[in-house]
Amino acid sequence: MQLSEILQKDHVLLDINVDSLESCLDKLTETMVETGVVVDSDVYKQAVLKREQEGSTGIGFGVAIPHGKSSGVKEPGLAFARLSEEIDWNSLDGKPVTSVFLIAIPEEQAGNEHLQILSQLSRKLMHEDFRNKLQEATTSDELFEALEQ
Repeated sequence: MQLSEILQKDHVLLDINVDSLESCLDKLTETMVETGVVVDSDVYKQAVLKREQEGSTGIGFGVAIPHGKSSGVKEPGLAFARLSEEIDWNSLDGKPVTSVFLIAIPEEQAGNEHLQILSQLSRKLMHEDFRNKLQEATTSDELFEALEQ
């Protein structure tokens, strides 16, 4: 499964104004509720926050990849937010976050699916050029182009 197959244009939020990890998760989850990927936002968000308590999903380089496997998810989904202001995510490098990829996986597909998505994202995020494109994209199309390269 390719990242561009599960990231919908409606799930891309550029330069959003949020003041906390939770408000960021709320906005991203809301986009997936609107497209039918998430059918129970409360159940899904609890799974994401539980995973966050196990260890921060702030991976460094100003990026976080929160994720949750939940019965509140109908089909695999990915959402992206570029934040207008940095927020604290208890990242591994101790730095704030400006880019967030939120992964949603149905509980019954909890096998390797989210690991494959995490792996694809992680490989791309290792490249400074890709991270720069995340910060410079002015449209969802530009973000999709970066993901497909």
